[in-house]
Amino acid sequence: MSITPELVQFMDELADNNNREWFNANKKRYEKDVKEASLAFIREFAEVLPTVAPHIEAVAKVQGGSLFRIYRDTRFSKDKTPYKTNVAMHFRHTHTSKDVHGPGFYLHFGPGGATLGAGMWGPAKEALKALRDAISADATAWSEVWDETTASGWDWYGDNALKRAPKGYDPDHPAIETLKRKSFAITRPIDLDDVYKAGFAERLADYYAETSPLMAFECEAIGVPY
Repeated sequence: MSITPELVQFMDELADNNNREWFNANKKRYEKDVKEASLAFIREFAEVLPTVAPHIEAVAKVQGGSLFRIYRDTRFSKDKTPYKTNVAMHFRHTHTSKDVHGPGFYLHFGPGGATLGAGMWGPAKEALKALRDAISADATAWSEVWDETTASGWDWYGDNALKRAPKGYDPDHPAIETLKRKSFAITRPIDLDDVYKAGFAERLADYYAETSPLMAFECEAIGVPY
């Protein structure tokens, strides 16, 4: 069992002491309870993820891997606090690169609880058009995908959408509100108690399996395997 209450306790304290002096004084706790525990969980999850999505990978690294850095980029932000207060992981599609944005899975947890994510957030222009074209081509098929995916409690992440129909799409299309979207990512919360219990890696794979209709739809739309 890699993820423990000590991880969230550290992030909770960090939220109240978001400064370099406190962090450096507690660096050993961070390394053990947060970083090492998170990387151990990613290694554990890497063993079960292929049973759900063989083309999505869990990479137990900070640089170029699944674990997000704890350090915030404050260069263009009014908020100058140096550290993130949630632990975040992103499990990317194997076809993802600088030029290709593929669907993936997301996980974060901290003092506010735990949240899962799946799909594509802010896809590039070509991928966004491919998704819209696939939905526009068959509104009935899309509706079935959406209903099956959301039956377990998943829903859109954010309201990142155009106010009007995108250029080239019928404003009266039955899926026009979906076609207006600029991101195609979904989310659902889970209890932290679920995260702490043994076997969370297997349960996480089951949660992501619930998104298979949407993930398969997105992968097919942009021409990558699921």
